[in-house]
Amino acid sequence: MARLHLTGTVVVDAATQHDEAWVEDGHITFTRPVTADAGASGTTTQNEPWVEISGVAIPGLVDVHCHVGLDSGGAVDPELALKQATVDRDAGTLLIRDAGSPIDNSFVQAHEDLPRLIRAGRFIARPKRYLRGYGREIEVEDLVRVVVEEAKRGDGWVKIISDWIDRDTGDLEPLWPADLLAEAIAAAHALGVRVTAHTFATESIDPLLDARIDCIEHGTGMTRGQMERAAAAGVPVVPTLLQVANFENYAAQGRAKFPAYAERMQRMYDNRFAQVRAFRDAGLTLLVGTDAGGTIGHGAIAEEAELMVEAGIPAAEVVAAASWSARHFLGARGLTEGASADLVIYPRDPRRDITALREPATIVLRGSVVASAGSGA
Repeated sequence: MARLHLTGTVVVDAATQHDEAWVEDGHITFTRPVTADAGASGTTTQNEPWVEISGVAIPGLVDVHCHVGLDSGGAVDPELALKQATVDRDAGTLLIRDAGSPIDNSFVQAHEDLPRLIRAGRFIARPKRYLRGYGREIEVEDLVRVVVEEAKRGDGWVKIISDWIDRDTGDLEPLWPADLLAEAIAAAHALGVRVTAHTFATESIDPLLDARIDCIEHGTGMTRGQMERAAAAGVPVVPTLLQVANFENYAAQGRAKFPAYAERMQRMYDNRFAQVRAFRDAGLTLLVGTDAGGTIGHGAIAEEAELMVEAGIPAAEVVAAASWSARHFLGARGLTEGASADLVIYPRDPRRDITALREPATIVLRGSVVASAGSGA
């Protein structure tokens, strides 16, 4: 494990940065270590020399909505799941909250050179009310029991599909009665587990907030009043703009048979950037998630971040949402004294130009350089 000396700018959070830092034995410190050849004894030993790295270092990126072990056809084999995680890592993502996978992807956690993984188990839906082969499909009356089961299988998170198209009504509809949803979320909370929810529809939001949901994925149907409720409750939103960019295609595919659904999806697509600005204006915490693993490829966190800036969120806020703010929300350490050295170094400051996220020069995970520009690592 190399000893690294970081110079330039080492960003801890929005309020704190340093001119240099050191990585030794896998951990970061902002106090110059006492080297063997400068120690109190005056003796010289064979310690590894410091590897000098200069640039703008930030805590490893976080994809809070990612699916390792899933592609457009459903479950993938373990080898492909490991490749997905590798692609994410090489894009600078060093922490993933897996927002539901059809496989038990806990084997990824045994790989020290792959991103840290916080699993939500298998996401929960109803038969014929979600994409086939993706979620755990259950009947309504089984929701509480299954939420408890998935809570025990994951790493502190459960994912619920709260709305999807109902082919009988021809539009988006909630999947679960409000009282049962509240009971299920309360059961997860009793186990110390948080719950997040996929939601496109306006009708799903108030029951989720009433039930004390912990996070909202997509949130494309949220009204200003619902946004303010979520902000007051400290519930963040993951806008997943790469996914919302597909809504126009979904509308076109459904227009002939489901015109109400198509009109709603088209409206949410047209409003996608204004919706993200409204999230910020309402005081909501925004987090960055790619929704990779279904129709979206892995390693796309820079593209998701760029879309958020295009929507009107300042680059510095987006970097925070993709790094230290997300780590704080998930209970993971960032670049604090003595923490594991999980960081990405850029030649340019992404807080000023978000496109710099496309150009990680050096990626350090658990104190080891796992990828660097031009190295092929």
